[in-house]
Amino acid sequence: MPDRTSSSITVAATQPAVMEVIADFGSYPDWATGVRSAEVLDREAGGRPLRVRFRLDAGPIRDSYVLSYEWDGDTAVHWQLAEPGSVVTEMSGAYILAGDPGGTRVRYELAVAVRMPMPGILKRRAEKTIIDTALKGLKERVESGRAAAPG
Repeated sequence: MPDRTSSSITVAATQPAVMEVIADFGSYPDWATGVRSAEVLDREAGGRPLRVRFRLDAGPIRDSYVLSYEWDGDTAVHWQLAEPGSVVTEMSGAYILAGDPGGTRVRYELAVAVRMPMPGILKRRAEKTIIDTALKGLKERVESGRAAAPG
């Protein structure tokens, strides 16, 4: 797996509130740029998703793939590619949450490999853009209070 790119942001909310939005894959098309749909395929006994099929339309990358998830309470979630798409061949990442004086510090790590050749510097720049856009969308979603009601 290629090297990971990472970035972080502080969200003015508790770790459980942030993790609730992260775990609500059905709402990703509302705030995660490029995600057209996210369908939960399997859930753990506690209700959190274990496998999710994503349909992505991010400019030149249009694909469908499945990610598998491992949850560590409200402190972290890690994922890896379970079923590759036609473009995305490898993917792993994590959201890692920690207490912060302003709320919750969210670190997003991501590594992606695609079928098309891409120089390392361009790939890292694309990953950084994906991460920063996702973190800003997550922050806005959590702080706006538009998280889904439990259930």
